[in-house]
Amino acid sequence: MQVLWLKRDLRVQDHQALVRAAAEGDVLPLYVLEREYWRLPDTSARQLAFTVETLAELRRDFAALGQPLVVQIGDVVEVLETLRRDGKLTALWSHEETGNDWTYQRDRRVARWCRDHGIRWTEVQQFGVWRRLSSRSGWAHGWDRMMAMPAVTPPPLGPVNVDAGPLPSVRDLQHEFGMRADPCPDRQPAGRRVAEGVLQSFLQRRGRSYRWAMSSPLEGAQACSRLSPHLALGALSMREAAQATWARQRQLADMEPRPDPSWPKSMTSFVGRLHWHCHFIQKLEDAPEIEFQNLHRAYDGLRPSAPDADRLAAWAAGETGLPFVDACMRCLRATGWLNFRMRAMVMSVAAYHLWLDWRAPGLVLARRFTDYEPGIHWSQVQMQSGTTGINTIRIYNPVKQGRDQDPTGAFTRRWLPELAPIADHHLQEPWMAENAAAILGKVYPHPIIDPQEAARHARDQVWAVRRSDGFRDEAGNIVAKHASRKPSPRRRASSRKKATPSGQMSFKF
Repeated sequence: MQVLWLKRDLRVQDHQALVRAAAEGDVLPLYVLEREYWRLPDTSARQLAFTVETLAELRRDFAALGQPLVVQIGDVVEVLETLRRDGKLTALWSHEETGNDWTYQRDRRVARWCRDHGIRWTEVQQFGVWRRLSSRSGWAHGWDRMMAMPAVTPPPLGPVNVDAGPLPSVRDLQHEFGMRADPCPDRQPAGRRVAEGVLQSFLQRRGRSYRWAMSSPLEGAQACSRLSPHLALGALSMREAAQATWARQRQLADMEPRPDPSWPKSMTSFVGRLHWHCHFIQKLEDAPEIEFQNLHRAYDGLRPSAPDADRLAAWAAGETGLPFVDACMRCLRATGWLNFRMRAMVMSVAAYHLWLDWRAPGLVLARRFTDYEPGIHWSQVQMQSGTTGINTIRIYNPVKQGRDQDPTGAFTRRWLPELAPIADHHLQEPWMAENAAAILGKVYPHPIIDPQEAARHARDQVWAVRRSDGFRDEAGNIVAKHASRKPSPRRRASSRKKATPSGQMSFKF
């Protein structure tokens, strides 16, 4: 019996671990809803609901192959031990996972259990993230090669003598796991069929304006791919997304008459974002500690380790008195999604203007994002907080961002109806309005900080660290470890003549 342990690969299509397990014998597909995982501070009921919806369709897909998905609640080692004692486990198969520290420690426990009981556990690479990577040189080319490999088709499965049992409801699981209420009325629907439709609608209709509309919280909701939660759970493989996008690029190149030039540019930008997905997860794979500690250690102690509780609560609730920030946070609470630029801005405001250590607001966002992907999330949280040591210090002006990204005020007014009496030209600075006294402190809060003064203080503090002794040396080490590089054209030409290591590299993220 080959047990296929599913984690963040909830599909039967393009599933290398499934295909390889089926080649060895009968396959038992298994998913374990782990109590401890769903009680972590970076997980939430909205993510659980999305997962259960995906599992429901996945169970039907496995049943169509001949064996329904078995879903159990509990500790995965205990579940595997029960299968072993019952004679239903000869070998274990899964895809590699780069998750949070809890899943890393869980996998180490599984590995020890397998060694202790002589169970062979084969972990298969799922996308463009490599374990024990010695160098980032050529990483982007490796990603291209892996994504170009043919997608595998699901094999037929013979039924095994294991009761699949009913799939528990989200309500029952929330009670089982002791999870807090987490209403998310406008959350994206889940499941493989939904993911396929989202991909095609983006490539054929919605994606034309992707390149320039992705920065707008209003337009980005339609112009962005919206694939992120499906990729995070693996309902759609990265290879499927990449190959479908490449096929669309070829189709656009062959069109007569020539298509709207926005299309090719947008597809090129999207391919770059697909690279970024794995590029940032690779950072966590190479340095799991970035979930908890500053990537550049010179920033240790820069901000108070215990966050200002009032500021954190106001930010999380969308009650900072900074309209565009509050609109974004309320949107996120209701939908589980924000476009990338707004994610960067709300984290930047938390870290710089509110001077909060990134860990606490990072956990708030982790729970709110339906598409929470630990590798991307913690890399970006640190980047937008200025603690990587290698990225540009970007302190977003929340007033300017509101004017630039929401020029008509439609987004802000949608999520902050209490500002309806404020004139358009003062919407992002309601404290400047003639009727401010009737609104602020009554139906909408006064700003909890002076945005200009707070930004000035943060800039002085962060740049003082960057000018400190030894900062550049450590930053160089971080670049060497985490920056994706490909040889320059001249370098690649010479390397075909003699295989010698390169000095100069051009960066590709």
